[in-house]
Amino acid sequence: MANVSIRKVVKAYEGDVQAVKGIDLEIIDHEFVVLVGPSGCGKSTTLRMIAGLEEITAGEIWIGGDVVNDVPPRDRDIAMVFQNYALYPHMSVFDNMAFGLKLRKFPKEEIKRRVDEAATMLDIQMLLDRKPKALSGGQRQRVAMGRAVVRNPKVFLFDEPLSNLDAKLRVQMRTEIKKLHQLVPTTTVYVTHDQIEAMTLADRVVVMNHGVIEQVGAPQELYHHPATRFVAGFIGSPAMNFLPCQVIDDGGLKVQLADGTKMAIPAARVDRYGPYKGKKMTLGIRPEHMTETHDSEKPGVQIMNAKVDVVEPMGMETLVHHFVDGVAVCSRIDPNVQTGPGEILPLAIDMNNMHLIEDATNRVV
Repeated sequence: MANVSIRKVVKAYEGDVQAVKGIDLEIIDHEFVVLVGPSGCGKSTTLRMIAGLEEITAGEIWIGGDVVNDVPPRDRDIAMVFQNYALYPHMSVFDNMAFGLKLRKFPKEEIKRRVDEAATMLDIQMLLDRKPKALSGGQRQRVAMGRAVVRNPKVFLFDEPLSNLDAKLRVQMRTEIKKLHQLVPTTTVYVTHDQIEAMTLADRVVVMNHGVIEQVGAPQELYHHPATRFVAGFIGSPAMNFLPCQVIDDGGLKVQLADGTKMAIPAARVDRYGPYKGKKMTLGIRPEHMTETHDSEKPGVQIMNAKVDVVEPMGMETLVHHFVDGVAVCSRIDPNVQTGPGEILPLAIDMNNMHLIEDATNRVV
């Protein structure tokens, strides 16, 4: 078990292209940290630098109190689970899981004990004699995880391990990975582009964008208190709605949308947003805070009439798409509410959950 420290780390390629731009991150012992962001944001490059598979241009990486910049991957005491499983096709499941231990000259009895324990933990003990070609995608992923577990490393590294699985199996394997961390609480760094994976798995989420860290925090912290427009729009599904607005004083502090709609800012936020009076800003509001009007009596709730464009029944909820002065907006309503394209639907906007974003800096104020 070990802390991982990333200090002022830069990764540059030829042509002065910087994939990672001087990031700092402290991962404490036993913590499960997820690096998330769009393709090209630097998350996989960061993971590969921790593993020693990418050379660091500048900065330092520490594992367990030691600088590992010049330490070969095999000597860093890490175990990595890859996106494509990376199993040896000619070896049995047992031999795949035992391979690293055999290279390190572990006694046969110790190898068997570790493999049996990991196989039982991952519910693959009945597969130990099979070859990878006889396994499903989920079973192969369990074997890859088992191969990492038997090593008993200081740090687990996961590089988008679920991206090749179908949707149902991804949900199942998410649960398996979380359960595994509860049983074996090894320091874990996990990379994904899927923000739902990040939210459900992580103790802390690291949101990356264009080679920098936008925000680090617990999943609920990032969801309810995003620091930037990027984080606000990236975390949450469907994504947060963004509407151009202006903060005005019209018998009280309000936001005025581009179509002239005025909505009162809740009293608890007046002091916070007062300094932005007269400024053009962006209102951020999540679809779940734009719903049917049964909550209209709640303090801070405003009513907006929306002309329905598209209705998406999802079973447990219905997504309604409409426009506000040409800007596409998504709302979440009860599936029992009957509406259709072209109809006018009154929506209750819960301004207690609004976010106000400064256009010049893209910071949430």
